[in-house]
Amino acid sequence: MFDYLRDPQAIYRQSFATIEAEADLARFSPEVRPVAIRIIHACGMVEMADNIVLGDTAIKAGIAALLAGKPVLTDAEMVKNGIIARLLPVQNPVICRLNDENIPALASVIGTTRSAAAVETWTDVISGAIIAIGNAPTALFHLLEAVISGRLPKPALIIGMPVGFVGAVESKEALIRHAQDSDIPFITLRGRFGGSAVTAATVNALARIAKPAENADGTDPVRVTDGHIPHD
Repeated sequence: MFDYLRDPQAIYRQSFATIEAEADLARFSPEVRPVAIRIIHACGMVEMADNIVLGDTAIKAGIAALLAGKPVLTDAEMVKNGIIARLLPVQNPVICRLNDENIPALASVIGTTRSAAAVETWTDVISGAIIAIGNAPTALFHLLEAVISGRLPKPALIIGMPVGFVGAVESKEALIRHAQDSDIPFITLRGRFGGSAVTAATVNALARIAKPAENADGTDPVRVTDGHIPHD
């Protein structure tokens, strides 16, 4: 009845060709470009290319953490569920403690949201981990406060893409400013836009680079040799 593209690989190829044609990708280095394209693909907005901000070492730091078997810590179950486990190079744990039974009481004691309170429970897993925050600005603010003060160890990478109208913009600007000052690799999206899907897509993009054999979706794998991404 309807005339539409059904071949999944052809859909991917056409989608990525559209992004290449319509998005302004000129400022992205060869190692950043695949991640930027995945972010744009996840939200369906080529103009989002202008809002992507990341530290110079973000891509390499994220790949190195994944290859080292470090966990991915998320603020929301939707982020956790959006991360494709088979892509993770060494069965990296994906951890969300938002719904642990002790979190509501902890949130009440310290006077914050459950998402932020869950950050406090990351003490045993945060060192060298990848943080993926796609929902709660309070979690990103709380994480920055804890890491900057030295209360929590530094993660390998902070992917901070909370969405919304209260605190989202401010928390991401705080990430850009303080992560750079504290030499913490980061990836974020300026503005109100963000969310679980685009955050998970960023993790998946890093995983696809770290484990290119799993990139069976019609796009070319980006191969890593000894932790380095070729620029050809």
